[in-house]
Amino acid sequence: MPNFSGKWNLQGQLQGIKQGDWTGIQLDELYAWGINTSGRLGDDTTNNKSSPVQVSSSVGWDQCSAGSAHSLAIKTDGTLWAWGQNGTGQLGQNDHNINRSSPVQIGALTNWSQVSAGGYFSTAIKTDGTLWSWGRNYAGHLGDGTTTYRSSPVQIGALTTWSYISAGEAHSHAIKTDGTLWSWGNGTDGRLGDNTTPDKSSPVQVGALTNWFKVSAGKSHTIAITTTNQLYAWGDGNDGRLGDNTTTDKSSPVQIGSLTNWSQISAGDKHAGAVKTDGTLWTWGGAGDGKLGDNTTVYKSSPIQIGSLTNWSQFSAGNNRSAAIGGGELYSWGPGSFGMIGDNTTNINKSSPVQIGSLTSWSQVSTKNNHTLAISSRRTGMS
Repeated sequence: MPNFSGKWNLQGQLQGIKQGDWTGIQLDELYAWGINTSGRLGDDTTNNKSSPVQVSSSVGWDQCSAGSAHSLAIKTDGTLWAWGQNGTGQLGQNDHNINRSSPVQIGALTNWSQVSAGGYFSTAIKTDGTLWSWGRNYAGHLGDGTTTYRSSPVQIGALTTWSYISAGEAHSHAIKTDGTLWSWGNGTDGRLGDNTTPDKSSPVQVGALTNWFKVSAGKSHTIAITTTNQLYAWGDGNDGRLGDNTTTDKSSPVQIGSLTNWSQISAGDKHAGAVKTDGTLWTWGGAGDGKLGDNTTVYKSSPIQIGSLTNWSQFSAGNNRSAAIGGGELYSWGPGSFGMIGDNTTNINKSSPVQIGSLTSWSQVSTKNNHTLAISSRRTGMS
């Protein structure tokens, strides 16, 4: 039998076609839309786009992350790429103030495994478990013990046990292979979760738990889930963005309800959302421009379900809007200025999810400040 992993050699392709098992070649194309100042969409222009446009003509994109005015992505070959605004060296090209409107490779290494774009800075983890960051650093959010801006990746410490990273506006969180959670950068409102508010320029541990699974750093708050599917939040509590039914700041993690069925999370500027193991989608926090997706503009201080679908797989919260994938279909909602929704309209806000295009092959989405990235894992060569 041929190999069904998606990486077919010629012999496997011919055998699969003969047996009727050929599933085609998985392309993993990268798309973008929204505001295109500084070329952050990566389509070699600076023109805004109100519907998805392909980022370069290359395929094989594995992961993407939208930052405040730049974009990052990793290919399936382990190479790391960046484009967009570069005022603080966030593109990792060893220069400043030279924007790129199409993807440029960061170095020549092929061992990058995870990337997260923040507010004018970037973070990434390699397959060897080392942690790296570059770009803006006024609050120590690069984590290298300084407040010096870096225009190319610098290693954070010497540890090889980092497994997950999330960059916020000016702070970062990371999880180690032992399940411990660490943070650094701007500590205002308690967003670092270490029960203090001062900035930290190197990683500090958050609490004593050793079962953290995923973390998402927003603009001024953070949310995380454990391996037992419990949901926690901390930081700025305005607009109910922590989801704990209050509007009070928290400087250490507080559990959101008592449920143990949370599976995927994302924190934005003033709101957040999560997907449960049953495939339902929930949001909370600031609701301006309809970014919660519940067909209102009233903030919610605890999670509310969005619609009745049970096939949601991913949610991404931006600065003032949201995007999600359900059943391979891509949805977006919030303010529609400059085509940011992606449904080929402009200046029309959407307070509930609207489908973007007709593809059913979307596998990943990332939205941040006024632009969105998404990967379509469609297959070709089926005829």
